[in-house]
Amino acid sequence: MVSNRTRLLLGSALMLFLELALIRWTGANVVHLSFFSNFVLLGSFLGIGLGFLLARPDRPARPYYSLIALLGLVAFILTNPVTIDRASSDVIFFTSLETTGPKPWLSLSLIFITVAVIMAGPGEIVGSCFHHLPRLEAYRLDLIGSLCGIVGFTLLSFAQAPSVVWGAIAATLYVVLLGRPGRGVAAATTAGLVAASLGLVALLADETFVKPRDTGESVSWSPYYKVTTYDRDEGETSSLMVRVNGIPHQRVTTAEAREQQEPQYVTAYQRLVTNPLDNVLIVGAGTGTDVAIALRKGAKHVDAVEIDPALLQLGRDRNPDHAYQDPRVTTHVDDGRAFLERTDTNYDLILFALPDSLTLVSGASSLRLESYLFTEQAFQAARDHLKPGGAFAMYNFYREGWLVDRLAGTLEQAFGHAPCVDANPQYGQQAVMVAGLTQADQVCATTWIRTSAAPDPSTDDRPFLYVKDSSIKNLSLYWRTLALILLVSVVSVILLLWVRGLGRGGAGRGVPGGSPLRRMLRYRDLFLLGAAFLLLETKSVTGFALLFGTTWVVNALVFGGVLVAVLAAVEVTRRRSTPSLPVMYAILFGGLVLAWLVPSSWLLSLPVGPRALAAITIAFLPIFAANVIFAKRFAETADPTIAFATNLLGAMVGGCLEYAALLFGYHVLLVLAGALYLGAYLLRPRTPQAEPQPAAPVAEPAPDSTAEVPA
Repeated sequence: MVSNRTRLLLGSALMLFLELALIRWTGANVVHLSFFSNFVLLGSFLGIGLGFLLARPDRPARPYYSLIALLGLVAFILTNPVTIDRASSDVIFFTSLETTGPKPWLSLSLIFITVAVIMAGPGEIVGSCFHHLPRLEAYRLDLIGSLCGIVGFTLLSFAQAPSVVWGAIAATLYVVLLGRPGRGVAAATTAGLVAASLGLVALLADETFVKPRDTGESVSWSPYYKVTTYDRDEGETSSLMVRVNGIPHQRVTTAEAREQQEPQYVTAYQRLVTNPLDNVLIVGAGTGTDVAIALRKGAKHVDAVEIDPALLQLGRDRNPDHAYQDPRVTTHVDDGRAFLERTDTNYDLILFALPDSLTLVSGASSLRLESYLFTEQAFQAARDHLKPGGAFAMYNFYREGWLVDRLAGTLEQAFGHAPCVDANPQYGQQAVMVAGLTQADQVCATTWIRTSAAPDPSTDDRPFLYVKDSSIKNLSLYWRTLALILLVSVVSVILLLWVRGLGRGGAGRGVPGGSPLRRMLRYRDLFLLGAAFLLLETKSVTGFALLFGTTWVVNALVFGGVLVAVLAAVEVTRRRSTPSLPVMYAILFGGLVLAWLVPSSWLLSLPVGPRALAAITIAFLPIFAANVIFAKRFAETADPTIAFATNLLGAMVGGCLEYAALLFGYHVLLVLAGALYLGAYLLRPRTPQAEPQPAAPVAEPAPDSTAEVPA
């Protein structure tokens, strides 16, 4: 029989592993989710919170529904592939796409609800273990298991493992946690569990191996994308077509063919005056076409920066010009903005070549991989790395004319003069923009002229290039979606608490503390702590992305670092005498004030080592203090699962509040977090509650038995 401690560790590992896998996999197959930031994360928080509310001390959790829901979600998505609707102007994207699959409202609604049902399973398993262990011991094991889930998924990302491996690991954990030996009903249940697990693996194996083979495609997973490649004949030649997350992304062909068919690839070079191209930087080098063109134009050395190692490897293996094998080329797997901030090299030409990530940094923010490339500060950093006579250039297919105006206006702001803009509105708002270090370093066919309709530049605090006007009216799609999410969540919680109350004998009669809803209200300060902590976590993710890059490695380290800081707070609280709650709140507010006062520009001016030390101190001081507060408060709760569920549901509300950054910028999240922490302080219990002894462990049902064993 698996002990409660082992069961809690495995359940927590499954919970985090499954959450990360769902964020990656659903975002890769349902394009809407690539642009609705933390949609799956919100569903996960709701589900885990509901799972804790479902957990009971009188029987071990057997949430078979979770695996069945996971199987159904995978089957639905694989049989109903989705691309995004380009008719909406509210969404943060700019690539022109066609619409296929179910309507967005249908697919997103089903995914949100199903994710909540799936994640309720691991939540119920973990929550049931909380009833039988001391509060902080259970929380500590939950954090360790969560770290194991993050580390496991990070290692799979590093190995570029396909989705079938993720599914096999999740299915194995389900079988271990839910299976039980025996005959009769118990044996049939175990057989069904194994069949559902095999069905899940079979569906993902079909996605990974069978379907690609039947269609002549090749499917692989990079740390960012589901990458699909296939060959397309083009007369006497052929091209390698690359789709990421189901979206046409790149075409690998010769530089000569690209120059003839798509002149925007060479327009930038025509706008230079007398540029020797001794040193060229290409950000978004991809599969190597832009690098090959630069070499054809006489570049003596090229630094090729590409964030995705899988795309870079495709260029090494399949680029017909063998650009990456040329001794004049140095490749860098890195974030473009981070490379600019770290390098001491100056360039004759800096080229942003179609840097359209089509994905988000994580499920916890509205930040895309390329968001910090297009801010006013990023263009200033590019200007500072130009040699005398040098130039900056960028091009892409922009979905809206105002995007061209915003980027051109940002270049004018950063360089002090209007850039050259070669635009073709008839072809996806194609545009090439060139800004010389001085106006004499550019030769324009058309010089951009500012109009009153040009949107303001995006900044490092508000790096939302694709949000035209940060007003509540123009972001109505998001607010309607969030309102629907909150409504569904409130109804779900109320219904579950009502059913749970009936199950306990007339809506909580005879149960210490009253009805579940009344007991939840006792932990309203924990609700606010959860909402505030999610905002702190989001601010940490976006802050480290700016300082060190939006790479998956940085993202994984930040999430792991947050959990380590939380675990450290729990260990300190368990093993040492910590200051009183008012003192810890004072430390917390001091940390928030410090984070508010220290500008990102100052941190970016530091060398990498001191920058990392300062950033870790500023980001993790309030996180550590906040979790000492939570640990002290959680240790004295009378009902651990109700208390923890309340905290998780608060985190879901915090995930909704994160969208306030679209209006006011990421810095305002510190103010919101401070207000929530102040509310938690004011609502804290004035007299400590004595922690009850954990209940006696629940015996496992004997083989052949289907009866519940009372505590």
